[in-house]
Amino acid sequence: MTGPRGTTDLTTLEDLLRAQWIRLRTWVGELDGATLARPSTLPGWSVADLVAHLARSLDALAACQPAEAGTVPASLGEYVRQYRGDAEHIDHATRETADAIADDLPGGLDAHAAAALAQLQQLRDVVPDPVVRARRGPILLSDMVMTRLLELVVHADDLARSTGRRAPIEPAALDAVAGALLGVVVERGGWDLEVRDASTWLRLATGREPYDTDLLTAALAARHTSDSVPDLGAMLPLL
Repeated sequence: MTGPRGTTDLTTLEDLLRAQWIRLRTWVGELDGATLARPSTLPGWSVADLVAHLARSLDALAACQPAEAGTVPASLGEYVRQYRGDAEHIDHATRETADAIADDLPGGLDAHAAAALAQLQQLRDVVPDPVVRARRGPILLSDMVMTRLLELVVHADDLARSTGRRAPIEPAALDAVAGALLGVVVERGGWDLEVRDASTWLRLATGREPYDTDLLTAALAARHTSDSVPDLGAMLPLL
């Protein structure tokens, strides 16, 4: 079982991001044209659109810039809470990216990933964990990297469900993301919980599984045997 993420070293997060990207990129490179043209599990997106969204997700890291001294960062929970309101923009930007890299999908993915990882290296050379200006406001670089890891893990699962193939997910990356999502819940509600089944929790927390109390108790557990898992129906999905 894993608990919510406290302080995760930026180097560890960067290593997880790189490892998850390599696994996912290798997996995507094996998809044929017919598979890419299929509808994905995300309404209105093909598998190719979902792959292009990976590039768009990494662009968010490439776009980060150092924040001014004294800038107060948003928490991870505050930052990801904004995703739902940006759904229309995310859809439009994903389709633009898909069109832009359609002629060379692998090359496009590689270029976007290289730019993101290069910017990450430049940002982290300033101070150990700087506050950065991201698209949705200021955030610690470590939390920004966690949001990108979350994107890669969640969409790796989406791609697996869309194609019927095994999910290209690094186990340590899944555990880190599951812990971070639980941390958002704990931050909002103050409960003392731990992750029992990371994959089930990931799908519940991100709306990939409809809310169900039996699934929730399979996914999470109270740390103290005298406590029960709270009803999180009003809180989920988190993004």
